[in-house]
Amino acid sequence: MVSEKMVIGFLGAGGIARAHAFALNSLRYFYPEVPEIVFEAVCSARKESRDAFATKFGFKKSLSIEEFRSNTDINTVLILGPNKVHFEHLKMALEMPSVSRIYLEKPVCSNLEEELEMAKIAGESGKVIQIGFQYLQTASVREALAFWHSGKLGNPIHFDLKYYHGDYLQQSYRNKRVTRLTPAPDGGAMADLGSHGISLLMAFLGENLQITSAFQAGRFADVPEDSDLFSSLSLVHPENFAAGIMSASRISSGTGDLVSLEIYAEKGMLRYSSHSVDYFEYYLEETGQWTRQVVGSNYLPISSFPSGHVPPGWLRSMIHAHYIFLGGKDSKAFVPELKHGLAVQRIVRETAKFLKAYRDLIH
Repeated sequence: MVSEKMVIGFLGAGGIARAHAFALNSLRYFYPEVPEIVFEAVCSARKESRDAFATKFGFKKSLSIEEFRSNTDINTVLILGPNKVHFEHLKMALEMPSVSRIYLEKPVCSNLEEELEMAKIAGESGKVIQIGFQYLQTASVREALAFWHSGKLGNPIHFDLKYYHGDYLQQSYRNKRVTRLTPAPDGGAMADLGSHGISLLMAFLGENLQITSAFQAGRFADVPEDSDLFSSLSLVHPENFAAGIMSASRISSGTGDLVSLEIYAEKGMLRYSSHSVDYFEYYLEETGQWTRQVVGSNYLPISSFPSGHVPPGWLRSMIHAHYIFLGGKDSKAFVPELKHGLAVQRIVRETAKFLKAYRDLIH
């Protein structure tokens, strides 16, 4: 863990910003060594919202975008605003000479031009950039990744990943989140939820996944047709020929917050579900037996607070993501740097093209 003081600036003051503030404040309870953290400034488009956020969560200053850009005390920036401003905010943070660390929420950008420029400027920056795929730091996913990469299951054959919600079935919920109903790839289920699923698949299988087809379902009068409420992708890995399905949904009734992954391989299979977040399971052809690997909140040898047998909540993975972001070492962790974020964004962007072709086909 680095010893430098982290002087934090938030670009964004919405719900996800609250979760990040909580995670940063919680680090000291979970890990024996953490740097000093100073909440320096928060910036968002609406002055009243950023003022309220700064007061409630202990930030020294509430700043306009120009004031934020000029603040030379900030050395760590978290980009937490709407999807459409992620690219511009990253460019600004990279241009701030005092900033050495940037946490960028997904999706990293909105179109091919932004992807290409982002890859170029980030490659030249030399700054730490971590993408907000917090599910990678779920304790059971962390251990499942280590087990998968041990090679005990052999090469993958096929896979299935689901990330489902049901909240957008309710019009009142949709009305409060109109900004998330913009056309793909900026908005929609695949950009918002599916990007986490694509990230998980790439962590297990590699970043060279290719999309071969896509379709969408679910129509509501108040939702643009080109904003997918449910979408499903066919994916293939051209190096090992593993193929499978990845689907994302905002309108799957009764699912709650479901992330489900199954990978079938030459020597067995592995599965994980967020509905049983404290373990993952695998089957070995050699023994003909299932093993349930209970993980709980265990991040050994780094931390097992409050206890290894206690099921972790959603925010626990975000806390660990910030531990890594601020310089903590974890040999088991898959750290989603900008290269990974851009690989995920490639699939999200290409999804929009395939979904348009599907809509044209059925019309």
